[in-house]
Amino acid sequence: MTIFTNFLRSLLLTIIFSFVAPLFLVGVCLFSLSLIGNIPGIQDVSSAIATSIIRFLATFGSGTPLRGIFVICLTCSFVGALFDTYVYYRCQILRSDS
Repeated sequence: MTIFTNFLRSLLLTIIFSFVAPLFLVGVCLFSLSLIGNIPGIQDVSSAIATSIIRFLATFGSGTPLRGIFVICLTCSFVGALFDTYVYYRCQILRSDS
């Protein structure tokens, strides 16, 4: 029973971190672009990059960037859960072979 609870704890942490990682990455990128936009002469470049990121997110969110980032985060979370399940299964197989 303790192995199953360890697996569930690991799976839950993996899902949470896999969800937060792309959210944090996009947030840091947009925040740094807004800070770079305050430097004279680079405003146009930073706003063009930020607009491109927003349009990219809107593509995945049916026109809404917020929905797009949630779709990407949910997909990364699902892939992280699948990977964690595979690692758990592989660990059990290797443990039983030795």
